[in-house]
Amino acid sequence: MNHDSLIVQAGERVKLKDYDPGFTGKFKNKEGAQAKLQEDVQRLARYQDILYAQSTYALLLIFQAMDAAGKDGAIKHVMTGVNPQGCDVHSFKAPSSEELNHDYLWRTTKALPERGRIGIFNRSYYEETLVVRVHPELLQTQRIPKELLKDKQLWKHRFEDINNFERYLTRNGIVILKFFLNVSKEEQKRRFLARINTAEKNWKFSSGDVRQGEHHQKKVERIKRPSEKTCKHSSTVIRCARNL
Repeated sequence: MNHDSLIVQAGERVKLKDYDPGFTGKFKNKEGAQAKLQEDVQRLARYQDILYAQSTYALLLIFQAMDAAGKDGAIKHVMTGVNPQGCDVHSFKAPSSEELNHDYLWRTTKALPERGRIGIFNRSYYEETLVVRVHPELLQTQRIPKELLKDKQLWKHRFEDINNFERYLTRNGIVILKFFLNVSKEEQKRRFLARINTAEKNWKFSSGDVRQGEHHQKKVERIKRPSEKTCKHSSTVIRCARNL
């Protein structure tokens, strides 16, 4: 499978409408996709051994997604063959009181992988240019000085901060790969309903899912700018989130 069509190169402009959420490439069924997944997992395990032995570079995988797009499942299945002793997964949800006492990059900075290791971010500092822009009231909880909150360049500055941060990481041997999982509004609704109607999936559903689902289009619009403004030092893979 040629992945080039799913990769946004550094500095490239992004239009989510150009990416079909139902795209599955050459795979027509789950069996074919699973066979290729197992092949790739084995190759990933070999590469991890080299990364760990060299102990020079670190690998940071950043997963962002629309709600119900399947970040947890993607991380679980793709990283199955990785040695857990050389891999750390960090899930960043609503910031804690301690985290709100620091700048927004603090909690992710202290979770960066060591040399020779793989770090996985389930959500990341990109939430600050996505969710917080859709829900600007969240800025009020971050204890930012009032004069800075009034600055019309606030979002521009955050894009610059992230670019500078990723440039710093890249210059220090941390390779960054970013993955965005896309899902259509219709498929998202189907998955939310499945969480309600399927007993073993009930734990995944919350009232917040309904509220976030109402903001689907706003999030699609907000995703374009961070992808364009912060892909200067690494590439982003836009993965479609359709179940086979």
